[in-house]
Amino acid sequence: MAQSKGTILLTGANGGFGCAIVSKILSTTTLSHHHGIYAVRDANKPTCTLDALISRQHLSYPHTSSHSCEKTSLDFSKLDSVRQAAASINERVSAGEVPRIRAIVLNAGYEEFKQQTWTEDGLDTTFTVNYLGQWLLVMLLLQSMDLENGRVVWISSFSHNPNDYRSVFIGSHREDKYKIAITNDLEPVAKGTWSPNPLNATVRTWAPGYRRYGVSKLCGVTMINELQRRLDQDPILKNISVLAIDPGSMATGIVRNGSWFLRVVIFQILVRFLGIVMVRLFPNGTWRTLDKSASDVTAAAFEASPPPLSERPKGIYLNGSELGQYNSEADDPVKGKVVWSGSVKYSGLKQGETSLKEWK
Repeated sequence: MAQSKGTILLTGANGGFGCAIVSKILSTTTLSHHHGIYAVRDANKPTCTLDALISRQHLSYPHTSSHSCEKTSLDFSKLDSVRQAAASINERVSAGEVPRIRAIVLNAGYEEFKQQTWTEDGLDTTFTVNYLGQWLLVMLLLQSMDLENGRVVWISSFSHNPNDYRSVFIGSHREDKYKIAITNDLEPVAKGTWSPNPLNATVRTWAPGYRRYGVSKLCGVTMINELQRRLDQDPILKNISVLAIDPGSMATGIVRNGSWFLRVVIFQILVRFLGIVMVRLFPNGTWRTLDKSASDVTAAAFEASPPPLSERPKGIYLNGSELGQYNSEADDPVKGKVVWSGSVKYSGLKQGETSLKEWK
């Protein structure tokens, strides 16, 4: 442990993309020298693929040193779970049991289709898991970050932008009321009333859940500006970088709550085939392989080049390995403050919980 360069904290580590990122860490010598904290909903339950990767690393990647790592329980739908996990990590970093955090990769994801659920706090589950819980985790862990080279990487999606040609193509935001998500109050987004599921199911019941998924990602993209601005003004935390990356469409389990046809035929067969074929022609196009996207994420978390990456890639939005475009709402400082104040309110963040000076 003493030889570890730093700690990598990865959320959603047992999903398809999470395991691909873990595999990339294990197979890359420089990354394998870091300590890994791999967050899953319940570390006491078997996570077959992740467990196999960890247990067989010395056989699969004999050219690298043994990678010190651990699974930790972190249920983003329960803010108490976030606080407990963060408190444990902070305590261990403070005691020197694990090195300071070099990178936080916010990969955990959740999407609903025919159903709509709320947390025990009365908040929309998609919003809480994809954004609020992960924002709170970052705020609580700032005190344990590598103060010179630390990075926070939000895993994003084109779904956050109703004007993206793919969102336009699938018709998810046809109604004008869904083209703008953030107004002067975050409550409609936080409580899921901005895009509720209809009482009577129709052939387009997927659209409300897709929009809620997209707006949760929009909140994360907003933080590459708002959180970065606040960090830049902090005399201690000013060197920490915040960035977001769209890894493209891949064969993952993000649609696990969808129909059998969507889960198996579309995502596990068609999307997998398109990724293998199209990534050769258009590396940063819509369809990508898990391996390519995992490489892009680890580069965003650690690399200083090529451009647009740099020693401190502050406030950038990546589309794979290139600079991407994001929803203009995320670039609006007024809306950034709305998302921030709503995040403080609905997470219950209090004085003394974060080391960020400008936290209110």
